[in-house]
Amino acid sequence: MDRTSPIARRAFIATSAAAGVAAWLPRRARAAEFEYRMGHSTPAEHPFHQHLLKVAERIGKESGSRMTLNVFPNSQLGGDNDLLSQVRSGAIEICQPAGLILASILPLTAINGMGFAFPSYDKVWPTIDGELGKYVRGQITAKVGLVPMERIWDLGFRQITNSVKPIQTAADLSGMKLRVPGAPALVSLFKALGAYPVSMQFGEVYTSLQTKVVDGEENPLSIIDAGKFYEVQKYCSITNHVWDGHWITFNRAAWDRLPDDLKVIVARAFNEGALAQRAELAQMNSTLQGELEKKGMAFNKAETQSFRDQLAKAGFYKEWHEKLGEEAWSLLEKQVGKLG
Repeated sequence: MDRTSPIARRAFIATSAAAGVAAWLPRRARAAEFEYRMGHSTPAEHPFHQHLLKVAERIGKESGSRMTLNVFPNSQLGGDNDLLSQVRSGAIEICQPAGLILASILPLTAINGMGFAFPSYDKVWPTIDGELGKYVRGQITAKVGLVPMERIWDLGFRQITNSVKPIQTAADLSGMKLRVPGAPALVSLFKALGAYPVSMQFGEVYTSLQTKVVDGEENPLSIIDAGKFYEVQKYCSITNHVWDGHWITFNRAAWDRLPDDLKVIVARAFNEGALAQRAELAQMNSTLQGELEKKGMAFNKAETQSFRDQLAKAGFYKEWHEKLGEEAWSLLEKQVGKLG
């Protein structure tokens, strides 16, 4: 097929969209100088993926078709931990590990995942876009050889769903089997709260909930909705226990291969894309609870002080203070106040 014809171009774009893969096609088909791949685990319908498609298109246009970015959603190239390994090895060029996932190789990046550290977005963005975020980016580059973009993309505040009962206080989690991602800080947090955390990749979660391998899971409302967990979970407890975001990270060699002018185009596209994605997710979050209630989920607001008290009693904050170091911990507490 001649993809230079308008009909052929439209057919090819439609096929790519159906597969959930973004690729900018120039007016005249020609091989790009740089063709990079990015994988993530988020469903294709989620605003995260939709804004990545816009970033891919913008990079193609502003680079004059010198660079093509192909984006693969929904764990098509592997789960979160798999993608991180692939980018480190150079098998693919870009991934989007949440700070809690990146902590599997660099514990410091779990700093934003300290239980109940952020009461609201009013504290999140000054912290993550400010001194602490700058410090974490520097450590990612220095310690694990990845190149993070300046602006983190919003994943959101995490809530707890399950098929057993509402979670009102920390005591309600005792003995409950909860799926968590392969994130050391989340495993540690739920152990301290008396639950049984079970690590698994995102692509396995729906079936595990459906077959009762686990009682519940924890995720932002946008992921609960996009993953259709309302079909297999009855209760959703608003805990806001952790906020997390996606670090857009490049393989160091792949980033270094780009000429300086392309680096400017790519960084600007991802950083401005992050701000647009944050704004859309904020608007989406304002209506999601009501939409999920219409789909059959029962909501309650948890008594969060009992969770904080249990984490302090179990030594969670003390343990992670020691793991993450005084400098990072001080930068966090500078914005959010004393923890533990």
